[in-house]
Amino acid sequence: GTVQDADPASPPSPAASTLVRAMRRQPVSTTPVWFMRQAGRSLPEYRAVRHRVGMLDACTRADLITEITLQPVRRHGVDAAILFSDIVLPLKAAGFDLDIVPGVGPVVPDPVRAVGDVDRVPELDPAQVDYVAEAVRTLTGELGGTPLIGFAGAPFTLASYLIEGGPSRDHARTKALMHGDPG
Repeated sequence: GTVQDADPASPPSPAASTLVRAMRRQPVSTTPVWFMRQAGRSLPEYRAVRHRVGMLDACTRADLITEITLQPVRRHGVDAAILFSDIVLPLKAAGFDLDIVPGVGPVVPDPVRAVGDVDRVPELDPAQVDYVAEAVRTLTGELGGTPLIGFAGAPFTLASYLIEGGPSRDHARTKALMHGDPG
């Protein structure tokens, strides 16, 4: 819900939002909810943007990150905005050739398969994802009292995509590489 439990005379603040208050175990008038694919396929305005722009391209443009993040807030008055992004974005920003293939997921055409390949994994400089910081600055200014939730891929998940070359159910190559050289 969009009901704020704070004093209506004060300016809206994410700290006074239903979501943050519920997380702090404070009384709220409604239970906040989160939808995994909040912006995704359900919104026609999202589909219109994505029809023109690929997933990773949309994730690297501050204007599109901002617009797609705001769409469900505008349409549904959700309890929080979920930053539009993808967990493999740091890999793309670091220079890995990868794509998000519809119906498959992230695909890395030249995976890391041996210990020696690890040397070609570059460090990510925060400046390489400055579009995310720009979008967050814009969003926090536009969201008022609506909290902004970000997310990230865990190191094992990102390593698995690099090693497996794409999604995997058993992570056999990842486990083999880890057990073959624990260092």
